[in-house]
Amino acid sequence: MKKQTVFTLLIIALVLSFFVTPLGEFSKLQLNRLVAPSPTIIETENGGKISDYNWKLKDENWDYFNFERSKGKVVVISFWASWHLPSRAQLKDLIDLYETYNGTVDFYLITNEEKAPVEEFMAKNKYTFPLTYQIIGEESPLQVLDPPGSYVLDKSGVIRVHQTAISDWDNKKVHNLLKELIAQ
Repeated sequence: MKKQTVFTLLIIALVLSFFVTPLGEFSKLQLNRLVAPSPTIIETENGGKISDYNWKLKDENWDYFNFERSKGKVVVISFWASWHLPSRAQLKDLIDLYETYNGTVDFYLITNEEKAPVEEFMAKNKYTFPLTYQIIGEESPLQVLDPPGSYVLDKSGVIRVHQTAISDWDNKKVHNLLKELIAQ
């Protein structure tokens, strides 16, 4: 075979590996992380404000709770799905934020999936962060975003981040925002 033919076949094999192998899954996750921009921070005077914290959700044990417990706190909300590649790609950054700010920031990683596939995903990846399950049809004080949409709320309920696409959450800009909001 000619060198050009061998080279072409190698390129085809590499491209196919992105679609049919575990290496491809890993590569797609890394590529999504690499190209993800930092979330856009909204100035306080330009952010919308939620007026009602009444939002019924379920925790990882499938027990009901109300979002009102986060009133007066800094809140990070991220809508995600275990089957959604961009959601899985940004999940590591959100877990790192959770581990850094747990106790000073309330985190809601919200899915509308059934419990079984999410638990399987969590076990497979050895994740232990707390999950929140959306109750379909339940009214929300915020627009429920498609995964991987996210919000950051300050202590008075002002939306400081409203991100509708994958983002790089592990950067100085986000850490500075959270520290500023916690200090207020």
